[in-house]
Amino acid sequence: MGKSIIATSLGTAAAAVVGSVASRKGVETWYPTLRKPRYVPPNAVFPVAWTTLYADIALTSAATIEKFRAAGDDDKARAYAGALGANLVLNAGWSWLFFKAHKLGPSAIVAGALAVSSADLARRAATADPKFGAALAPYPLWCSFATLMSTDIWRLNR
Repeated sequence: MGKSIIATSLGTAAAAVVGSVASRKGVETWYPTLRKPRYVPPNAVFPVAWTTLYADIALTSAATIEKFRAAGDDDKARAYAGALGANLVLNAGWSWLFFKAHKLGPSAIVAGALAVSSADLARRAATADPKFGAALAPYPLWCSFATLMSTDIWRLNR
């Protein structure tokens, strides 16, 4: 997995850092003031979930890119890498919209786009190897749940 694991690890780490920079203060000061639906998990769940997901994204994406390259399908490898990059921009961008800018409506829309993008990554990974698609499946599931949470938080705080 050589270069691919380095690239996907750096990309996911960058998204995590950019997102956490935007989130840190908001989580402590602004987020507790929002009305939230009862099903929103405690704050301690989010760093565990995201750390696990970022590791999964980096490892599965590296394996997917390498599988495409090994099959001589460099176009699919490049397309996957591009889709991953766009996904990670959406991922980090959501934190800036929600926690830093306090834009609940736009952040719900970006969360939906992230869920669709994440499902697309899992679909692309499955074309390389069905096990890769299954390994990445928790990501779009979590992002779909996050879309529901974002939308309900927006609704409750309008």
